[in-house]
Amino acid sequence: MWLLYQFAIALALLLAAPVLLVFRGRHYLETLPGRLGGYRGPVPERPLWIHAVSVGEVGVAATLVASLPEELPLLVTTVTPTGQRRARAALGERAAVAYLPFELGFAVRRFMRRFQPRALLLCEGDFWPLVLHRAKRRELPIAVFNGRISDRGFARMSRMRPLLGLTLGRVDAFAVQSDADRRRLLELGIAGERVAVTGNLKYETSEPTFHEELEAELRRLAAGRPILIAGSTMSGEEAQVLEAFRALGGGDRALLILVPRHPERWPEVERLLRQSGMRTVRRSELPGAGGEERPDTVLLDSLGELAGLYRVAAAAFVGGTLAPTGGHNPLEPARCGTAVAVGPSMDNFRQIAEAFDRRRAWVRVRDAAELGEAWSAWLAEPAEAEAVAARASELLTANRGALAATRKVLQPILEQLGGPA
Repeated sequence: MWLLYQFAIALALLLAAPVLLVFRGRHYLETLPGRLGGYRGPVPERPLWIHAVSVGEVGVAATLVASLPEELPLLVTTVTPTGQRRARAALGERAAVAYLPFELGFAVRRFMRRFQPRALLLCEGDFWPLVLHRAKRRELPIAVFNGRISDRGFARMSRMRPLLGLTLGRVDAFAVQSDADRRRLLELGIAGERVAVTGNLKYETSEPTFHEELEAELRRLAAGRPILIAGSTMSGEEAQVLEAFRALGGGDRALLILVPRHPERWPEVERLLRQSGMRTVRRSELPGAGGEERPDTVLLDSLGELAGLYRVAAAAFVGGTLAPTGGHNPLEPARCGTAVAVGPSMDNFRQIAEAFDRRRAWVRVRDAAELGEAWSAWLAEPAEAEAVAARASELLTANRGALAATRKVLQPILEQLGGPA
């Protein structure tokens, strides 16, 4: 069975390779050595292995890692290059950082032999049957923390229920975000004693890193204008953001900082900005861009700076929400005291979205016109933006406690590793 599974995975990779290389080659090529089990760097002695798929999960993992004993050896794996860079920046001094191997026997064996992990913690849930199978053969305890079961994930798992023993069945304990996540796991056949509701660790993330020199440079470029940030935008959203920006008066009224979610899209977005007639400077050209002294837009072509920059903004838009991609985390701008607008697509953050809706801690917009109206209203009435931001701040405070609850679920595993009782 496992040979047939690996053959199917290998065939899928071969069929997908030409398309990925043509359209996202630069993005994926750098991952290949690591996904094949390669690694260069110090190897911790029999570490606790934490898997975090990409940027958002790495932030959650960092919150958990900050609560662990400093002497506990750690390994953190990701799947995406952006997640890898984020993990190295946030955790590189504390943990070994590597790529999760492909579901190919030689790659998984190579990985396991090199690191010899003692336990596996999955952030939010990224279930790979062969990895979990090999982990269980080595008698590793396995747990999910900050777990969630999205609408699409639940539908997919329901169709594959006879095979769930190869994935969910390998997990010893689930620490999940909400009652809805727990109910879905129970419906999928997971025993109730293995599932605990612990809350969402995203509410517990530490204060972001602030970049005061960059903030000062952006304020200089703004020259007294308010600053707007469109963060983590996806394909198709930048054009809508620019339409909203023009509707409120464009660069005459504000400075727009545009932050695409994926680095490989930076050149594409820069072309869009320049073709639209916007006076644009890239963050990588600062300071001393030498061209625009009063630009309309700044393209943030950097990693790890967005979360802290929200505090310079009069208002923000969180991307992945006008495009039907499931949304992105709105807590970063909320933590910085910035009023947030989002589109209708927030399926991947359903619990957080419902809480924000109930508290009126953001504004929902359906299209570019409504985004422009929201931003324009907040620029005209800063007190209203401050009230929205204050409600979001209260929401963050009210939802703390997930870290302690998560640690309680994970404590049996940590004790096996020699952690504190």
